[in-house]
Amino acid sequence: MRMLIVGVALGLTVVTANAQAPAKGGKPAGKAAPAAHVLLTPGDLKWGPAPPVLPAGAQIAVLDGNPMAPGFFVLRLKFPDGYKIAAHWHPTDENITVVQGTFRAGMGDAYSDGGLHDFAVGSYIKMPKRMHHFASAKGEVIVQIDGQGPFVVNYINPNDDPTKKTPTTR
Repeated sequence: MRMLIVGVALGLTVVTANAQAPAKGGKPAGKAAPAAHVLLTPGDLKWGPAPPVLPAGAQIAVLDGNPMAPGFFVLRLKFPDGYKIAAHWHPTDENITVVQGTFRAGMGDAYSDGGLHDFAVGSYIKMPKRMHHFASAKGEVIVQIDGQGPFVVNYINPNDDPTKKTPTTR
């Protein structure tokens, strides 16, 4: 089974704020400066095609961190109506919040319409590491995913891996 890392570096407008005023000499008083804030509105998001590890048609916006690298990240995925993701798993926990539409998810080794459960806007799903699961979109769907990188997708059936398909079959 081939492990694939979701990797996208999208330029986002990020506003930073330093909450600690420097002491004399320009150095922070006592402690290191706090981490930069990330302040984004929906209009600030820069959407682009999702990496080829996902079936064609999805879009991605990275909100914080780098999904390719170790460490915390936050991203959003946008799926068109009827979009499907075959059964797969991740080596780290996947935390999903439904932002728009009805996200459909199920657990198991193979995609099954009958195994899907509907999750409306505001729903939260935690897929523990190595849990086999699959998903689809009912209407245009946006989900927010946060977790520890690198974000890796392992398809249960290697034939479901979109990176192994020719561009005309994607």
